[in-house]
Amino acid sequence: MDTDALNWGPGLTATLVGLGIFLYGERREQRGLVWIGKPLASLGFLALALGVGALASPVGQAIFAALVLSLIGDILLIPADKRIFLAGLGSFLLGHVGFAVAFLMRGVSWSAVGAATVAILPVGVLVGRWLLPHVERAMKLPVLAYMGVISAMVALSFGTAFRDGAAALAWMWPAAAVMFFVSDLSVARDRFVAPGFDNRVWGLPLYYGAQVWFAFLAAAP
Repeated sequence: MDTDALNWGPGLTATLVGLGIFLYGERREQRGLVWIGKPLASLGFLALALGVGALASPVGQAIFAALVLSLIGDILLIPADKRIFLAGLGSFLLGHVGFAVAFLMRGVSWSAVGAATVAILPVGVLVGRWLLPHVERAMKLPVLAYMGVISAMVALSFGTAFRDGAAALAWMWPAAAVMFFVSDLSVARDRFVAPGFDNRVWGLPLYYGAQVWFAFLAAAP
């Protein structure tokens, strides 16, 4: 992994600055700042991935493609429109598929995937029981599909972490995936359960932290 700050520093800086602008715009309800900050923060993690050499390997390319789909989803979630939200959900779903493909390309321990799946299933049931009663009928199937895909992505992240046993930095893969999973709970709460700025305060740092982590991992062996 290339750790030269001249390569990844500008991207990380853009993400941090963009996130700050985004949160300030949301807090002050200034949509112009949201439209500036959110794309800037997301372009930052793409620049970071390029800076560390994501395109130099097939796994890195798959992660980069997933990050691009996340950027598209980020932009599509800015307008308060149900149809555009659904398109954003679809883009993020495909992004999770991209991460899952990257994990499979890197190699996975299927016993670790199985153990992670057993652990994730009850979490998914609890999330479903909390969330689905608040989801309108037309959105239930897309939300269920999204829950299934992100859960599979998290399980596969544990699998790729332990493909060669418990390596020193193995925990970084599932850490990024779990952060993404938890950040999505803030989006679900804001969209379906209890809208409010408080959802963004904890959800957005987790989300961008996960994407930055994935960007670094795009160059990992």
